[in-house]
Amino acid sequence: MIFRIIIKSKWHLFFALNGSPAEVYWSLLGSTGSVGGCGVREWGVLLKSQWDGSGRGLEPTQPINTCGPHLHSVVLILHAEYCVCVSRILPQSPTSPTCTGWRPQMDSVAPPGLSLVSVLSMVACSFQVFAAVLLTCRYGGQGSTEERWVLLWLFYDVIVHLTLEGPFVYMSLVGTVEMSEGPLAELWKEYSKADRRWLISDPTIVSIEILTVVLDSLLGLLLIHAVLKDKYYRHFLQVSLSVCELYGGWMTFCPDWLLGSPHLDTSNWLYLWVYLVFFNGVWVLVPVMLLVQSWFSLRRLSEEEKNKFGLF
Repeated sequence: MIFRIIIKSKWHLFFALNGSPAEVYWSLLGSTGSVGGCGVREWGVLLKSQWDGSGRGLEPTQPINTCGPHLHSVVLILHAEYCVCVSRILPQSPTSPTCTGWRPQMDSVAPPGLSLVSVLSMVACSFQVFAAVLLTCRYGGQGSTEERWVLLWLFYDVIVHLTLEGPFVYMSLVGTVEMSEGPLAELWKEYSKADRRWLISDPTIVSIEILTVVLDSLLGLLLIHAVLKDKYYRHFLQVSLSVCELYGGWMTFCPDWLLGSPHLDTSNWLYLWVYLVFFNGVWVLVPVMLLVQSWFSLRRLSEEEKNKFGLF
């Protein structure tokens, strides 16, 4: 019997099982995840081995021992274009005590937690916040508390766009994050554990990020100047920048939501609550707050103009 599934996507999964010696190719997606549950990710970027009924395991990382002739069937459950779960391998025979048969369990592998890369990535983000604080103290010391908070956000916003998203755009235009090396590439590889599209130069993500790096950074710098100099066009820029940030966030996630979120990994608290919710939620909450501030400021200015000319 030959059982074959071919998936065409950015990566390919090819699985062939034969009663005679057969080659098994695995090209599993993502980075880490539960081996036993429906969250299988990369046990090895590419595993190539043979099953010949001798009980040899899969080389080189041996995620599964084939257990000789007792490997009766493998059932794959597919979600979108990804292999999500290896569902069933029949247990080993009691006459084969040395065989370490693999029984899928939903809790067979604990979800990954904080790694060195994730800690260093968050430390780098903390340095960005610290740089924004220093710039705010340097240039916004004479303003009100409210204006200093606005400046703090704007400095941080521009720093992130230029120092994080700028390199991402460059890496994506000349190749992919997956093929890139260096500290920033490792940071984006870490984030892509939560959203795999950032790893592979997804056209939607790259398009949004080009607009973000170029337009949002420019608007942010102009808005900083307008706030510091109390320019008349300050709230026009503030509304424009806030709408751009919200639109970018919507277009980042909505296309994937409509597909059933095949690229998002929400199985781990770090990926869900820190990488996806917190780091993206900040770019929703703060722009909404700035829109509210502009609303009240423009309404106050309108009322002052009406009082000035006796229009009430």
